[in-house]
Amino acid sequence: MSDYRQVRSGWKGVALLLAAVAVAAVAPRPARAEQDLMLFPSRIVFQGSERSAQLGIVNRGATPATYQVALVERRMGASGEFEMVTEPAPGERFATPLVRFSPHQFTVAPGGEQTIRLQIRKPPDLEPGEYRSHLLLRRLPDVGPRQRTSGEGISIQLTALVGASIPIIVRQGQLSAALTLTNLEVHRASDGSASLSVDLNRSGERSVYGDLEVFASAPGKPERLVGKVRGTAVYVPNALRRVSAPIQREAAAERLRVTFSEDLKGKSRPTAEATVVPR
Repeated sequence: MSDYRQVRSGWKGVALLLAAVAVAAVAPRPARAEQDLMLFPSRIVFQGSERSAQLGIVNRGATPATYQVALVERRMGASGEFEMVTEPAPGERFATPLVRFSPHQFTVAPGGEQTIRLQIRKPPDLEPGEYRSHLLLRRLPDVGPRQRTSGEGISIQLTALVGASIPIIVRQGQLSAALTLTNLEVHRASDGSASLSVDLNRSGERSVYGDLEVFASAPGKPERLVGKVRGTAVYVPNALRRVSAPIQREAAAERLRVTFSEDLKGKSRPTAEATVVPR
């Protein structure tokens, strides 16, 4: 019986280890999340008569890297986290049927660059609205994966598969969006750091994307920038996203003004503003 328990315990450890590897293998990270991989731009939007675009990849690592490229469906939660999905939610449209890209797999040398070319094909009867999918780059395992022993003498092969993705958005028709900022709250941590949380409330037919900035002011002092969160998005069909912006600790006791400026093709446009006064 003792031998049986040891074998069972050993395979249980292997199962847990393999489960952890599986999670790491399928969990794509945002663009630039992998230190050795740089993607530019960080999102691609097709609108109007635009039908083609390019994505640049730079390998900043010390070894060659091979990547597989695929379009996947991801949905953002209220806190900004992503989950993989297969079926659209009400009001959600996927761009995968409209997008073509090449290459589907490539190897890039250390310090080298690679270009992915994208094209869209809109059917004549395409309904107005925003269509979104994510272009996922998944790094394939290098030769000679690492080995790890489970603790019971069972050796398995481990290879971390790292991915990065960017949103691909296709807009059909004249779409509008509005944004308001509500529920501003200042938080002070036990280590002395401070942050400001705020709700981004989106309405309309398209997503919004831009920068959140926090300004502080006190009597007799000029207003100054004390916090910033770049590249903040609220994607269709989401109506709400909760964002936390780290701020300078002394600003937590001052009047705070928070603004959201939308990034429209590289041009920033003020979209929403709100203030909070310390208690």
